[in-house]
Amino acid sequence: MTTESILMAILFFVIGAVIAYFFSLGKVKNLSSEKEKQAEEMLQKAEEKAKNIRRNAKNDAKQIIQDEREDLEKEFAKKQQSLADQERNLTKKELTLDQKIEAKERDLQEIKRKEEILDKEKTQTQLERGKLMERQNDISEKLEKVAGMTKDEAKAELVSVMEEEAKVDAAKMIQRVEEEANEEAEKRAKRILGIALQRFAGEFVAEQTITSVELPGDEIKGRLIGREGRNIRAFEQICGVDLIIDDTPGMVVISSFNVVRKQVARMTIEKLIADGRIHPAKIEEFHDKSKHELEQRLRELGEKAQMEIGIHGLHPEVLKMLGALNYRTSYMQNQYQHSLEVGFLCGAMAAELGLNIKQARRAGLLHDIGKAIDASAEGSHAVVGADFIKKYGEDPDIVHAVRAHHEDVKPETLLAHLVMAADALSGARPGVRKFLKESYVSRVTDIENIASSFDGVSKSYAISAGREIRVIVENEKIDDEQTVMLSRDIAKKIEEEMSYPGTIKVSVIRETRSVGIAK
Repeated sequence: MTTESILMAILFFVIGAVIAYFFSLGKVKNLSSEKEKQAEEMLQKAEEKAKNIRRNAKNDAKQIIQDEREDLEKEFAKKQQSLADQERNLTKKELTLDQKIEAKERDLQEIKRKEEILDKEKTQTQLERGKLMERQNDISEKLEKVAGMTKDEAKAELVSVMEEEAKVDAAKMIQRVEEEANEEAEKRAKRILGIALQRFAGEFVAEQTITSVELPGDEIKGRLIGREGRNIRAFEQICGVDLIIDDTPGMVVISSFNVVRKQVARMTIEKLIADGRIHPAKIEEFHDKSKHELEQRLRELGEKAQMEIGIHGLHPEVLKMLGALNYRTSYMQNQYQHSLEVGFLCGAMAAELGLNIKQARRAGLLHDIGKAIDASAEGSHAVVGADFIKKYGEDPDIVHAVRAHHEDVKPETLLAHLVMAADALSGARPGVRKFLKESYVSRVTDIENIASSFDGVSKSYAISAGREIRVIVENEKIDDEQTVMLSRDIAKKIEEEMSYPGTIKVSVIRETRSVGIAK
């Protein structure tokens, strides 16, 4: 390679390098100008963004300051209101305290004034007492001279006279008060005793609360009890009675205050014994059958009573309750027969008075229907029975007669008075009602012994089944005023020592007999 060619190559190389340098320099200038433009644009955007941020921050700061100002103003207003309320309360309390202080001062002044008046009255009283004592001493001296008695003797005589007069006055006052209260007390007592005794008597005789069923053998008792008492528990729950299985051979006892449930339970046991299979399912099956049979029997008895009495149109539920009276007694008197009797008696009296005979018989027949209704109903049997027949569309006059036949309400019609009279006639005729002989004799004897234990009593007689005691006193020992006190003392002792239903009337009799013989 020649020197010229090398020089040419170097020249070309240098020229190319210069060209490339200037080319790259222009490109760099272009790039820097573009970067400058971008930087300027970014700077402008940043300035605008900063301005927006400053503007928003300023607005937010203003809003925050405004909110804080409002909150502070509200808090300030609340505190001002609270302070105002406290000031008002304090003002009221101050006024109240001032008023109380003034009232206390007035009271103290009034008390001081009264004390001054009392002191003056006390001084005046002491002066008057001194004068009275002087007069009393003068009078006592004069009386001793006139009467020939000392002061102590006269005082004892005066006390004795005053005691006698006080006893006489007390006896007269007791008698007067008793006479004035007797009418109202008797009415209230009848009402209370009517509710308590007629439907919720505290003691029932055994014949009315239990019934016994004969068993074919003692082995049936174990089957009635069942494994671990399963059968007897199911029987009592289903039938609603108490089943008493004791050591009495061949006997089981059913106990219940509800005579209808007791009869259903009896029929159920008889069916179980006849069938031989005793378990809870059979008990329930035979109980339903017995209940249905008894309800049918009750309706038949009700229809029979309706037919015998000569009326018609009674509701089936009324007929069923009427039949249930066949299993209800009062003092051993069957209430089904009693209702028929009252119905016939009412009809007979209505015929004599020219009144509606069928209406009278209907009222008499239904008068005691409340006794067949379960004891859960509130009120006496008259009220419960009246509400029951009213529910099933009975005539208002009949409803009133039933409600009033024991004076739970005042009788306002002739029919009501007829029912009351017929009820009394049926229950009071000789032999219709029976009592336990032993308890009756014991009660009468105890009453007579209590009355005879008082000094001055000559004889005593218990009458009216022990509901009244008549005491005859010796007129030499007991005067008329003392008879009042004696009757109260006897009544009080009977109350303390005896337990009895109802009331016992104590009548003390004192008489003076003068016999003259003309010859």
